[in-house]
Amino acid sequence: MKNYLEFEKPLAEIEGKAAELRAMAEQSEDDVDVEKEAAALDKKADKMLKDLYKDLTPWRKCQVARHADRPHCSDYIDALFTEYTPLAGDRNFADDSAVMGGLARFGDQPVVVIGHEKGKDTNSRLHHNFGMARPEGYRKAIRLMEMADRFGLPIITLVDTPGAFPGKGAEERGQSEAIARSTEKCLQVGVPLISIIIGEGGSGGAVAFASADRLVMLEHSVYSVISPEGCASILWKDAEKMREAAEALRLTAQDLKKLGVADVIVDEPLGGAQRDKDATLENVRVAIDKLLKDLSKTSGKDLITARRKKFLDLGSKSLVA
Repeated sequence: MKNYLEFEKPLAEIEGKAAELRAMAEQSEDDVDVEKEAAALDKKADKMLKDLYKDLTPWRKCQVARHADRPHCSDYIDALFTEYTPLAGDRNFADDSAVMGGLARFGDQPVVVIGHEKGKDTNSRLHHNFGMARPEGYRKAIRLMEMADRFGLPIITLVDTPGAFPGKGAEERGQSEAIARSTEKCLQVGVPLISIIIGEGGSGGAVAFASADRLVMLEHSVYSVISPEGCASILWKDAEKMREAAEALRLTAQDLKKLGVADVIVDEPLGGAQRDKDATLENVRVAIDKLLKDLSKTSGKDLITARRKKFLDLGSKSLVA
């Protein structure tokens, strides 16, 4: 069963009617041809889908980026990597289920893959804490990045988080320090580092995995210092002004490419990644393959120098209207 976003409700009605017609035809013994009518509804739904996604507002892109049916980190690992061997724990406090990572192969290339996992149903979302990492999650990522650097393995990170977990225990265990150290480690490793924003890139919790040689964003993903709701609550004392906040934050992949924050935008199928997961996964595979080949030609020392320069230069570009 498909999940529809608020602005997709008219589309849900049309696609629902088409599905009902086909279900009735299968159960009916009468020789009634409803396929023609269902096909007409399909055509109408296709046109509506194109119209809805032709020019999405930043707030609607936020909704698409958060869609429950989008491919998750675990989907990308299962589809794009082989011989995945998960590694757990930060060797200090605990294992954080919001962050998954380990050794794997991308084609013939051994790599280290790290990502946020939000979970796909109520139980798994609670288990993965909705992708909100605690300090031990970032320290696990640091451990994996150090191992990758030691053995000369490229690092691929998959970012999908509303932000780091803001709970009391996380703060007591040094949440801000762990995020800062993870960001620092991204800038220190002498191996290719590619980061893909697969859904929602929120706050320092995302930056800690995304301070990379190349930042890839899916077409309808978002990346921002704060959520639109949080921004609206601070600026206007009203979370309902999230639409205005989304506009002001310049959080879409298209805006961030203009600003020089994002390097590559990966196309999504019409209607978002959730409508054709296989096509989305293949598009991301092609992007990673190309970037890995390009970055593998650069020495570790030059990678570090260019990566640091990239971030020092951010803000020098103005947003083109």
